Amino acid sequence: MIILGADHGGYMLKEHVKSALLEKGVEVTDIGIFEVHAVDYPDVAQAVCQVVLENEDNKGILICGTGIGISMAANKVNGIRCALLSDCYSARMAAEHNNANVIALGGRVLGVDLAMEIVNTFLATKFQGERHQKRVDKMHALEI
Repeated sequence: MIILGADHGGYMLKEHVKSALLEKGVEVTDIGIFEVHAVDYPDVAQAVCQVVLENEDNKGILICGTGIGISMAANKVNGIRCALLSDCYSARMAAEHNNANVIALGGRVLGVDLAMEIVNTFLATKFQGERHQKRVDKMHALEI
């Protein structure tokens, strides 16, 4: 399942991503926001990350104006590996090597087409495990 969330800076892109995923038959849970109004991105990040952690198969997509703040907030949640993405190669590496369970996008810096390419690349790519698992384990060992 894909868990979506955005602040006011990412609302429009979230709506495009949600529509495109639903059209493809992807199961989506939209945590909000549901209309444009100012909200604090850490609250959105926390809500999405909590649902992502309920099932290891869940993936999260967070969107704020640049993706920076919401990705920083997400990475404060133990168990979350959030990658701020702006290109498809990084999307593939985030999944293959880092086993990212959440991605962050910038609603004010990415066009819809590129954002969807990034999302589709991320969702289509599987974690390679093996030597990369050791590194992911070391990341989690840093959590306080």
